[in-house]
Amino acid sequence: MKKKKYKFEDAVKIMEKIRKKCPWDKKQTNESILKYLKEEIEEFIKEIENKNYEGMKEELGDILWQVLFHSQILKEKKIFTIDQVIDNLCKKMIRRHPHVFENKKIKDEKEVIENWEKIKKIEKSL
Repeated sequence: MKKKKYKFEDAVKIMEKIRKKCPWDKKQTNESILKYLKEEIEEFIKEIENKNYEGMKEELGDILWQVLFHSQILKEKKIFTIDQVIDNLCKKMIRRHPHVFENKKIKDEKEVIENWEKIKKIEKSL
């Protein structure tokens, strides 16, 4: 499966194959790999602090891998898929940015944050 340039869909397929064929990966659960997600986030924070863009790129890839790993485990349990995660994320971002997607007028970034919090509160109460 070697390619010159990989895309998101390739990463999903690679994760699926690894989960099927690698004995270590196959045994993992969301709980057992949680520590790796925390480690990758901490490493990304360090790269931001160091303004190391190549390091940030690598660590973002590692965080994305963790998102794929957790999503694949949950897909195997028939709970949800990475596509559902992405769909949910896109819908949330569109809802929380009415000034971008619905032409709602705003004064400044302070109002963006206020609207975000207001919308988030409404979503959480549903």
